[in-house]
Amino acid sequence: MTTDEILKLVERDGIETIRVVFTDPHGVLRGKTVTASALPSVLADGLRVPSTLLLKDLSHRTAFPVWAGEGAPMQGASDVVLRPDPATFRKLPWSPHSALIHCDVESPFCSRAILRSCEEALAEEGLRATMGVEIEFQVFRVVDPSLAPAQSTMPGHPPQVENTTQGYQYLTETRYSEVEPMLDRLRRAAEEMGIDVRSVEVEMGPSQYEVTFAPGTPSEVAEQAVKFRMLAKELSHRHGMLASFMPKPALPNAVANGWHIHQSLAPDFNMAHWIGGLLAHAPACALLTNPTVNSYKRFTPYQLAPTCIAWAHDNRGAMVRALDGRVENRLPDSAANPYLALSAQLISGHAGLKAAQDPPPEMIDPYGGGAPALPVSLGEAIEAFAASNTLRAALTPEVHDWFITLKRHEWMRYLAHISDWEQAEYFANL
Repeated sequence: MTTDEILKLVERDGIETIRVVFTDPHGVLRGKTVTASALPSVLADGLRVPSTLLLKDLSHRTAFPVWAGEGAPMQGASDVVLRPDPATFRKLPWSPHSALIHCDVESPFCSRAILRSCEEALAEEGLRATMGVEIEFQVFRVVDPSLAPAQSTMPGHPPQVENTTQGYQYLTETRYSEVEPMLDRLRRAAEEMGIDVRSVEVEMGPSQYEVTFAPGTPSEVAEQAVKFRMLAKELSHRHGMLASFMPKPALPNAVANGWHIHQSLAPDFNMAHWIGGLLAHAPACALLTNPTVNSYKRFTPYQLAPTCIAWAHDNRGAMVRALDGRVENRLPDSAANPYLALSAQLISGHAGLKAAQDPPPEMIDPYGGGAPALPVSLGEAIEAFAASNTLRAALTPEVHDWFITLKRHEWMRYLAHISDWEQAEYFANL
């Protein structure tokens, strides 16, 4: 849509509020809601927001010393400008008086721009990537939203929930029928927002589901994934439910959530060298595909998640599954920022092509040992990312350092936390 078309639609349909949003480092949408009367100036001049929105961890703490010291980004919590992308304007099906528009951030740390630059690097060599995603997630029924003032910590106490399916009924018709009204709500809302949903599935574990989208350009697919996560959470909340994309929830019998990325290249696709690049740079790229402390609890044998850096033909236990005409990377999880996770695929695959990187022999038993292990913690992934000259060059040193600082802040907070395991292990025994 053009700017004029947006303004005419807003007036015609009586849209009252417009959510002007951008994707933060964690794949979370942030921004401001403006009224219809303010929209013309926002479309023309952009919208200013605090720069610290690019510097926060998932507890909403600012990870950078913006109030002291020189050289830190965005001193004094200065403003950055959001530039709306008219092509992304969509009415919200669950909030008919409101619409949403995605923005670029006038900052080196703009997720959308980072992915576009990776696509452009391929295009300079006459190459074009096509990607498709499978997103696993859970939807629970909320029994206690944990809204007591004492529970409003940073982060807040998690809600208490119950399952929407009993589970362990993988792809069974009866379980799908039980939750069809809920899944139909999500599918229809996604379709109304321009997402081409190809399948909606009952997954392996209790309350676990999967959606797949039509393939497209990396930027198109990333935007679809961000929008779906937003609508799943917002629409579920309106019906007393919680949609969670946490990689491995700390709930009895909960199954981990992956985010599988299918990818191909045109016009010429050297699958071997692309796979070689994905494998060679997997430890460093893990920070972009598996960005949380919790992500590394998903890597357990025989649970359809990888544990080592290996590939195989049509084997769901391998990190990379080679299929006819495309490859599937099963390393990423559902907590990833889609723009950064897809950037990781393009950077590492492209590096493999340029270096003519041959992959190791196919791994017949991906859990049988013999292949290098994936990082076992966020800390290991941070150090692998920090040591990668390939990622530093592709992302720019400024963006590379920014993400290291952001994730080290999260990792150090985790290390400082005294866990239930430590209390049980040491309190009465030492």
